[in-house]
Amino acid sequence: MNTGELRIVEQIKSLIALEVSEFDETTDEGAATVRAFRQALCEPEQVTANFSGGITQDCWTVTYSNGAYRVLFLPTAGYFSLCVESEIGPLDIGVHGKAIGCFSSV
Repeated sequence: MNTGELRIVEQIKSLIALEVSEFDETTDEGAATVRAFRQALCEPEQVTANFSGGITQDCWTVTYSNGAYRVLFLPTAGYFSLCVESEIGPLDIGVHGKAIGCFSSV
């Protein structure tokens, strides 16, 4: 991994750590959401994501696929995206924002 990629991985991990620390776990639902999110996390890995209009972009997988969805980080936008698994790879479906919010939207 080159220096730029290492910086992106550090940025992703920092953003996720901050989200988890700020997430409201005082309810059973909140605690279960964070627990499931933590279990789904993977080491960030670069992947090509597909967007409408045939556009592709280098992004970073941050959760394992559940067979239908996974969460990616879009470095050019600075936020996370929920992507659906497809025959051509992860496909952005327009759900963007914080990682836990994307993850818990399905």
